[in-house]
Amino acid sequence: MSIIDNRKAFHDYFIEDRFEAGLVLEGWEVKAIRDGRVQLKESHIVIRNAELYIIGMHISALPTASTHIRPDATRTRKLLLKADEISKLIGRVEQRGYTLVPLDLHYRNGRIKLELALARGKKLHDKRDTARERDWQRERERIMKSAAR
Repeated sequence: MSIIDNRKAFHDYFIEDRFEAGLVLEGWEVKAIRDGRVQLKESHIVIRNAELYIIGMHISALPTASTHIRPDATRTRKLLLKADEISKLIGRVEQRGYTLVPLDLHYRNGRIKLELALARGKKLHDKRDTARERDWQRERERIMKSAAR
């Protein structure tokens, strides 16, 4: 079950491979995510010391869940992956010019997971082609629907 999607990632990047990672979260962050107070739009993933971190993911604190602490809504959060997956990602990002993009947050066995993708950036003409293709698919569905009546 998806909590939130990053639709902008599909507009800005060609998605090549997908991975699922766990997140290191604090208690108030889990409560806020379960309430839907999270945003992935401006976030990105970086590699530091052979570890992956997500930067810019905004989690708004619940007023009732965080009365005794001062929560930082956009703190850097560590991603949890297996060592061989991390080394594979590092190699492809550094050598082939890929980037790591967060796609969505979802539940897996009661835990909050992040789906990330190995992606390559789109140029402006690629974005136009994608929009044109999407509009044509929509128009074709309309034509087929009216022809079937």
